[in-house]
Amino acid sequence: MNRTILELKDVTKEYCIGKTTFRALDGISLKISDGEFVSIMGPSGSGKSTLLHFLGFLDKPTRGEVYIDGMALSGMSSDDLADVRNGRIGFVFQSFNLAPTLSVAKNVELPLTIGGKSKKERKERVTKLLSMVGLLDKWDSLPSQLSGGEKQRVAMARALAQNPKIILADEPTGNLDSKSGKEILDGLHDLWKNHGMTIVMITHEPVVAAYAERTIYIRDGRVEADRKQKARKASVEEIKIKR
Repeated sequence: MNRTILELKDVTKEYCIGKTTFRALDGISLKISDGEFVSIMGPSGSGKSTLLHFLGFLDKPTRGEVYIDGMALSGMSSDDLADVRNGRIGFVFQSFNLAPTLSVAKNVELPLTIGGKSKKERKERVTKLLSMVGLLDKWDSLPSQLSGGEKQRVAMARALAQNPKIILADEPTGNLDSKSGKEILDGLHDLWKNHGMTIVMITHEPVVAAYAERTIYIRDGRVEADRKQKARKASVEEIKIKR
């Protein structure tokens, strides 16, 4: 059995809105194994994006603990957290989060620059990644000159820049047409199946969740169900019908 790479222990997150306290997560405990593909589903406001923020070490819980490779978030300094986010985890967001004034190559290069890679190393890595996602010819293009699918492929390349073991994807097909959505999902599936990466993906679409081998259902800040399944790719037609 694969070792646990991410773990939440009795995690609660509360926000104060005026005199009212809102509980986004309510005592969630779960483990994700190295090399596992997990989808997280739930209605709007269920807490699934908050959960992903903890798995990505982007936020700290009100109570409970978060671990990566057995290391506790609470014991990490700001520099430690930055190293974890830049070196061990790749992020893919629904809104792409590309720097609008940077070229495609510079967007992909950014994590490598932060990581202190040499100019030669950066160029070689960016060339390899843009070739992999089929966008080498867009090297000097700005994000505004790309389609939605191309932007998400750049975001995928950027997420892979530092060879992370974990990819966290928050509604990665939400702003894409069906064909582009399938390309991104197939890419995530390949990273899991053929490269052993750990993938955690938020979605509200069952046909998208089916790409994973396990689906966790969140409702009202709690785990409602946690089920294993046989991972299955979808056709463009299936994705289109579900939209």
